[in-house]
Amino acid sequence: MKTRSDKLFNGPDSEENILRSDPLREDAMKIVKETIKAVLPEEAVIKALMQKEFNNKEKIVVVAIGKAAWNMARATKETLGDPISKGVVITKYGHSKGPIGSFEIVEAGHPVPDENSVKGAEKVLKLVSGLTKADQVIFLISGGGSALFEKPMEGVDLQDIMDITHQLLTSGGDIVEINTIRKRLSALKGGRFAALCGESDIFSIVLSDVIGDRLDSIASGPAYPDCSTAEEALEILEKYDLQVADPIKEILKIETPKVVENCETVITGSVRALCEAAATSAKHLGYETMIITSTLDCEAKDAGKFLASMAREIIDFKGESPVITPPCAVIAGGETVVRVTGNGKGGRNQELALSAAMGIKGLKDVVLFSLGSDGTDGPTEAAGGMVDGTSVEKMKAAGVSPEEYLNNNDSYTALKASGDLIITGATGTNVNDVAVLLIRR
Repeated sequence: MKTRSDKLFNGPDSEENILRSDPLREDAMKIVKETIKAVLPEEAVIKALMQKEFNNKEKIVVVAIGKAAWNMARATKETLGDPISKGVVITKYGHSKGPIGSFEIVEAGHPVPDENSVKGAEKVLKLVSGLTKADQVIFLISGGGSALFEKPMEGVDLQDIMDITHQLLTSGGDIVEINTIRKRLSALKGGRFAALCGESDIFSIVLSDVIGDRLDSIASGPAYPDCSTAEEALEILEKYDLQVADPIKEILKIETPKVVENCETVITGSVRALCEAAATSAKHLGYETMIITSTLDCEAKDAGKFLASMAREIIDFKGESPVITPPCAVIAGGETVVRVTGNGKGGRNQELALSAAMGIKGLKDVVLFSLGSDGTDGPTEAAGGMVDGTSVEKMKAAGVSPEEYLNNNDSYTALKASGDLIITGATGTNVNDVAVLLIRR
């Protein structure tokens, strides 16, 4: 099966621009490519399918939701073939790569749902309507499903969900908190979709984009019992001072299903695998590696400061027992958050990179990149950023103040000015983010 690894870096900013004929940046880009290639979902999906028996089923239908839905659905269709009667794929705009047999493919809004999110869900509900114990649903889930797969609860409008989602995304809340609210406003999330599949068996293959692989939070857990409570949802409203109407607060008090009996779930990928893939690639290039965490969940700008401080510590270390010495790669995976206080453009990986650029200003033989594995970072076409000791100088030469642009949450503009945006295009996978600090001296 062909992958998309050979089609990366087809965006408007050329790969040559970000490499700058710099061997360290070239190594960093090799790590980017090899890391993404290693976590593409097709082989993992095939492996999960081959361990399951489907021959005794009268009807097999496929439902795929999320940023990696197209790749996962294609792998399923090519593996099982004719026994699949129908399928529906719902993915982010620009993430479909063409027809998959007779499957219906819908592209919809992310990170905020839109009308197509609802239309796609309607197609799914029509597909699973009337299924019996003799039938099988293959449910392929990847990150992004919370926005892409939506049917509002009775008493909730799509606009309500859009407004609350926007507030949540700019609040600085983590993905578990965000999805604790979203699942309660949806007739599909928090285990509710499983009940809509009737008596059919559901075999769910999940590509995790949530730290700790919490299944009730990945795509807001449409076919998994919900571990969160209504009380927690109301606490999140208060914590982030979210503005919602009183009728919405009452709906948030409705408890979600705590038992789901018709779904078997297999996790096929995670951020830990992303970090290990980055470490393997760096080792092949001759770097000593250290994964410092795969559960990074602080503010993006703080993570950038921390990694920059590590770079200075490693370079300036004068003691007898350094933790790691150059040439080295320090790796951190997870999902940081951005607390939006300005009106700029960017994403968490770009904000991390911009913050780090300020911390490594003037350092030689240091490169840091932060990357969203799905190829998108916030509402931009960039996957993240790659910076070095000259990045701040290049920004200032272009009339950009890094401090002011960081405070305005305008990391995209700052990194574009210095030629430091990483643009891969949609990768076909989604297992959180990875940041890699490379030092060679």
